[in-house]
Amino acid sequence: MPWRGLGSPDHRTRCLPTPLRHHHGYRQRSAHERDHRLSAPTSAAAAAAASAAQVSPTEAARRVRAARDAEQAESMGSNAIAVGSAGTTAGGSVLLGNPHFPWQGARRFWQSQLTIPGKFNVSGASLLGFPAILIGHNQDVAWSHTVSTATTFGLYQVQTVPGSPTTYLVDGKPEKMRGRSVTVEVRQPDGSLGSVERTLWSTRYGPVVNAIPGISLPWGTTAYSVRDANATNLRALNAWLRIGRAHDTGDIADALTTTQGLPWVNTIATDRTGSALYADIQVVPHVTNELAADCSTPLGKQVFAANGLAVLDGSRGTCAWGSDSDAVEPGILGPSRLPKLTRDDYVANSNDSPWLANPAAPLIDYPRIVGDIGTTRSVRTQEGITAVRRRLSGTDGLPGKGFSLDTMRRTLFSDHSRVAELAAADTARMCASFEDGKAPSSSGPVDVSTACAALESWDGSYRVGSRGALLFARFAARLSSVPGGAWQSPFDPADPVNTPNTLATTNSAVQRAFGDAAAELTAAGIALDAPLGQNQYVTRGANRMAIHGAPNSLGVLNVITPVWDAEKGNTEVVYGSSFIQVVEFTAGRSPKTSTLLTYSQSADPTSAHYADQTALFSAGRWVTDRFTERDIASSPRLRVHRLVAR
Repeated sequence: MPWRGLGSPDHRTRCLPTPLRHHHGYRQRSAHERDHRLSAPTSAAAAAAASAAQVSPTEAARRVRAARDAEQAESMGSNAIAVGSAGTTAGGSVLLGNPHFPWQGARRFWQSQLTIPGKFNVSGASLLGFPAILIGHNQDVAWSHTVSTATTFGLYQVQTVPGSPTTYLVDGKPEKMRGRSVTVEVRQPDGSLGSVERTLWSTRYGPVVNAIPGISLPWGTTAYSVRDANATNLRALNAWLRIGRAHDTGDIADALTTTQGLPWVNTIATDRTGSALYADIQVVPHVTNELAADCSTPLGKQVFAANGLAVLDGSRGTCAWGSDSDAVEPGILGPSRLPKLTRDDYVANSNDSPWLANPAAPLIDYPRIVGDIGTTRSVRTQEGITAVRRRLSGTDGLPGKGFSLDTMRRTLFSDHSRVAELAAADTARMCASFEDGKAPSSSGPVDVSTACAALESWDGSYRVGSRGALLFARFAARLSSVPGGAWQSPFDPADPVNTPNTLATTNSAVQRAFGDAAAELTAAGIALDAPLGQNQYVTRGANRMAIHGAPNSLGVLNVITPVWDAEKGNTEVVYGSSFIQVVEFTAGRSPKTSTLLTYSQSADPTSAHYADQTALFSAGRWVTDRFTERDIASSPRLRVHRLVAR
């Protein structure tokens, strides 16, 4: 999710329960977290701020982009693939929903089926605290979401009045900032509770902030305010309830359009008629390319082009966010400006911009604030598109052509790595070329002789039995730090699914990265050719469960972001595949659905459902969804608890 996720600052708004109040890693930092504390700066502080701000707009944009890229590489995300009638074996549709969310904490999914007889019947999962199904299906439609690249907030730079740092100018006229005193209880060093009071300031645009990921924004002769497009969005529940009542993908598109309640996600959906929908219809600031060109500050001109983050001139009233007649409120883009694609073959998204939702029909008519066009796609996006193409052509090793419930499940749990496909064979040859079987490393030559044969015979998957996979993962994690890049052939916008490619195995930095990975495993006592599951696992109670999958940077659809223990390997999962659903519609039948909640339904170690689905995930097995009353009644484990009013 761009600038989002576990470990990133929390972007909290007033309109959504905690699990939904995050995106892009911005937050207004509380006063006790920094020196300036967002109280009015003194003259000395203003001078210091001016000195600290001497970073060129180009360098600032580079830092912001680096922070955002780092956040995207190691934070939450999702895959979703919607296959229409032209791409299925039975002529209906198949949906894969595969969000990559935390395995611990408040952002865990929870499965349920919500039913009002004759009015509403939806099965799926929600984040804790949200009363509607966020990802799921009903009798006629299935849907999932992926984190969008749209930037849902923006910055305004205002000029402060000399000698009065809480006064700023708009169209040459002074305006007073609004101050709000906030008192919070904090724990003192001796363990007692005490009160800390701070004054938080806001301009007409929003709260004053002094940093975004990558750069500081000191308050001195200028100040920066953040405007949050979701601050007035109270429509999320309406949107998901409308989606839950949809009868086809047209109804889903209508729900998105009429509510504009989704806060930071794309929607990917299918229906029983065989339609596949991609839509990034959500809350997006009304910052057109024209407004950005006219109103961006020097910093904004650099950052907007690189990241889609608008930094506008707050001293001009004409630089306020615009409005569209079809938008549900002023200040956000109307649905007609936002990307949507309906197909009968497929659409997909893996957290890149809308551009290649289907490469046969590229989306290019949307503002920069929504996402980029013609740029490098993530290896996970490449893997998703490649996997779909191979399944449709019958060249993926599975029987027949086209998707069914079974082949979609098998595609996901093939755990195939795009990076391995591009580089594993070259890596094996590089390994075999090292003199005396020793690779260079930062700590000197390291013996890699046992790794070469494993890499040569490896199929490029991250199954629990895959030998050499862990070594390759630790190697690939270092490739992003290779000066000048690790690939010989650069990205080509005319071939975005297959470039960049060709590992630069003669590059000394690439060779050293391989040696460092081997040295790391050797120091941990891990054999270079050990099966993945031997050193990638979770422990639940007395049970140790091997975990298949791999980090986002390896281009595996089944993302697993593990916790690395220098002595044991990958010993826990931070986030990754969470609630997974595969839904198939065929003519005249109820949907066939397989689900899996990878970390299980309960966080209570004493519950029978604390690790039951984790064990299934470890074994590559699924849960058959019981949706109809007949299916539910036929379950041998059915228990009915009737609540009687007293």
